[in-house]
Amino acid sequence: MKGSEQTVNVICMKWGTKYQANYVNTLYRMVNRHLTRPFRFICLTDNNKNLLPEIETFPIPELDIPDGPERGWNKLVTFSSPLYDLEGQALFLDLDVVIIDEIDCFFEHEAEFPIIKDWVKTDVTGNSSVYRFTVGKHAKILENFRKNHNTIRQKFRNEQEYLSQYVSQMGELSYWPNTWCKSFKYNCIHKGVIAWFKVPKKPKNCKIVVFHGNPNPPDAIYGKSGKWYRKVLPTPWVAEHWR
Repeated sequence: MKGSEQTVNVICMKWGTKYQANYVNTLYRMVNRHLTRPFRFICLTDNNKNLLPEIETFPIPELDIPDGPERGWNKLVTFSSPLYDLEGQALFLDLDVVIIDEIDCFFEHEAEFPIIKDWVKTDVTGNSSVYRFTVGKHAKILENFRKNHNTIRQKFRNEQEYLSQYVSQMGELSYWPNTWCKSFKYNCIHKGVIAWFKVPKKPKNCKIVVFHGNPNPPDAIYGKSGKWYRKVLPTPWVAEHWR
């Protein structure tokens, strides 16, 4: 067990076929290299095949809405109370992130509910690729969704818009320091013709690089952008960390 601090939780989620087991295993290894305090690594999943034995797995709790969830709304079940036997601080991480520096600071940061400030939205919306919460303390987020899911899904495009708005209204929302979480798409890939000649830049003072949309980390390593209009050269620093 690492360190002498209280054990914290790192939670991820895998369902369906979009992400294979190697994404979860790679995320665990990155956390293990970059978090010095003792931690439990939990994957909420509908398929725990081929996951490393160090990874604790639990079934994804039910959203309990009549017509089932669209992709993404599942994240709200992290606010279930109880959430199995978990307690204390929990850091949620999407599977398509690359950890490039120490992440103890995400547990040391004094805030009730920190999340990434969305890179495009100008309102309160956060990007839920990285957020921290106290297990069992925010059950009303899920309860309100279950009660008003039809209205909520008409008003909000996705789970992170609803989550940010709700927590903001409770006066508990805050954002990680600007340099900690960067977007590979918006902050690393060069714009225009220069992208054909320069490797995507590794952001300074960054802890976690978020790969939302295209490309994903394996594609960035090999220089596949996933979009005809976006050029991405093979990116060695992603390969260095995504392992």
